[in-house]
Amino acid sequence: MILITGATGLIGRHLVRRMMDATLPMRCLLSDSRLRNLPWDTGNPHAPEIIIGAVTDEEAFFRAVSGCHAVIHLENAMWWGRRRDLERVELAGARALAAVARAARVGRIITISQLGAAPSSAYTLHRVKGEVEQILRGSGVAFTIIRSGIVYASEDSFINHIAGMLRVNPLFFLLPGAGDIVLHPIYIDDLVEAVYRSLNLIRLVDSTVEIGGAEYMSLRDLMRTVMRVTGMRRFLIGMPPYLLRWLTGVYSRMLPRSLMTSQWLDILAANRAAPLGNTYDYFGFQPRRFEETLLTYLPQRRHFAGALRGSFRRRPRAD
Repeated sequence: MILITGATGLIGRHLVRRMMDATLPMRCLLSDSRLRNLPWDTGNPHAPEIIIGAVTDEEAFFRAVSGCHAVIHLENAMWWGRRRDLERVELAGARALAAVARAARVGRIITISQLGAAPSSAYTLHRVKGEVEQILRGSGVAFTIIRSGIVYASEDSFINHIAGMLRVNPLFFLLPGAGDIVLHPIYIDDLVEAVYRSLNLIRLVDSTVEIGGAEYMSLRDLMRTVMRVTGMRRFLIGMPPYLLRWLTGVYSRMLPRSLMTSQWLDILAANRAAPLGNTYDYFGFQPRRFEETLLTYLPQRRHFAGALRGSFRRRPRAD
């Protein structure tokens, strides 16, 4: 039995469907608020068992991990949370996971982190991710930590939000700095396949691995690719990062959500890349190329409607 936390998130719902296809027995820890409209076929005989509770509730968490040989820990507040949400969901959740997994004699914890994660990082997102890694390494339970580049998908909160901002502003797009930082985006199906294969890769036990997609690209090149795929040409204007953070803070107080978040700016503050061959070396497959994958879904999406939904949708509750 495998426990998945954060099963209704971007990575989680894709992973659940991948494991249903593989007919692996699994269990999901979900709060009451997430039980409506589950993003998989609940009538499927291989659908996961549901345990009601939150990662910060150690009693419910212990019930969920009991009898599981592995935990895939995906619960996070990366794209929507403020600092207190990151600390409550990610740090408190990791501490609870370490305690209950050790007590329940779980064989291994697998989790997704971020390229650049470090407890000493000056950026909140990477500091919190680094502290989560530190907690899991010291948990007394075998672990596999997969640090990935920015994950993109047809329903992500990065590329789709870029396209939404391009649609809302017909003239320009503001870049933090000169837009020359290097990114290593990875497609959701490739990351999910890496997580799935890691279950059977003994050499990854007690290891931290870094992976990304098929190519590196600067933020400016990424923006040009998105504009080319969507047909929305805009001027790219560099702006001091501290001013962009200030604008993001203003938007976050005017709207339920800001399309560009402080976590965005943490990721875009420095180069975030892994060796190009790591995905093949560790997991045995070649990741998809960025532009070729975007062409399969991005031009067909309604970006203005997506921007409105993203701006006025309430933040998830940190259960």
